[in-house]
Amino acid sequence: MLSPRPVRLQDVADTAGVHPATASRALNPATRTQVSADTACRVLRVAEDLGYRPNPIARSLKTARSHTVGLVLPDLTNPYFPPVVRGIESALEPAGYHAWIVDTHNDPLRERAQIESLRARRVDGLIVATARRDHPHLRALHADGVPLVLVNRSVDDLDVPCVTPDDASGVTQAVGHLAALGHRRIALVGGPFTTSTGAARTQAFRHAVRDLGLADDPALQAEATRWSEAAGAGALRRLLDAGADCTAVVAASDLLALGCYDVLAERGLRCPGDVSVVGFNDMPFLSRLRPGLTTVRVAHHDIGAEAARMLFEAMAEPQRPARSSLLPVSLVVRESTAPPQRAERPPA
Repeated sequence: MLSPRPVRLQDVADTAGVHPATASRALNPATRTQVSADTACRVLRVAEDLGYRPNPIARSLKTARSHTVGLVLPDLTNPYFPPVVRGIESALEPAGYHAWIVDTHNDPLRERAQIESLRARRVDGLIVATARRDHPHLRALHADGVPLVLVNRSVDDLDVPCVTPDDASGVTQAVGHLAALGHRRIALVGGPFTTSTGAARTQAFRHAVRDLGLADDPALQAEATRWSEAAGAGALRRLLDAGADCTAVVAASDLLALGCYDVLAERGLRCPGDVSVVGFNDMPFLSRLRPGLTTVRVAHHDIGAEAARMLFEAMAEPQRPARSSLLPVSLVVRESTAPPQRAERPPA
């Protein structure tokens, strides 16, 4: 027995009494507003009654678009990224788009291979969260005309759209909070200088302590080699082993701050009794830590949604000048910060 013929767009249009082009616009969330609400409802009801399913391959052949985008992440195990991905998908899906997600494991060679795999799938654009300040591959992609949007990072002297949290404001709020509690020697566990985020937050820290008349002391600043808990621990160990005299630490991310927690615990130092700690990002579940981490809250979902909208702009108007979007942040005060209770140097 022959299988029933699949329902076609023409069948939906004939049953709804409209032209196939009108039916197509009504069925596509990105173009639905181009037809009247009554027509759109009628077409959608007919499509559901007939069991119509759009053919994405046929649509891509007709429009020269795959209606997919590539999402390039450095580390899927980093809790920062799931809510960003949710935000991206919240903007993609109403427009009929879907994301291919790849994890580069922070490996440049793997990143190149993953991006080429996405291009082989003919994605319409890329949302990239792996950018380094010097990133030849992204420069080459931009030169080839690939629509790009950068998330949380930027590339030096590369004119592509990017959406980031307001790093300077966040660090300034963190330092100001500690200073208001009475801390005078505040250490920094900064992110990798190879990333714009690491460089920007370090620069903001140095400006903030100077503006408040505090010590801008290189002996109180250490660079973490990666955005990871282990790298944060390694950076704080180096500071303490060198005899850093501090009563508070600003960590350039929550993962780095968790590494600081580990080091304080292993050396018998109390947080915040001996050393206060502030993070950055407000990852999920931080309020359940003991002590709860004071941190800079980032609108992860909004960052993702804005990145998707900016990619649509870049795809629709390739010659449009790139714009950057800086999203506001706020300080969330929890139990990891308190007035300093000692003046002596912490033990190494």
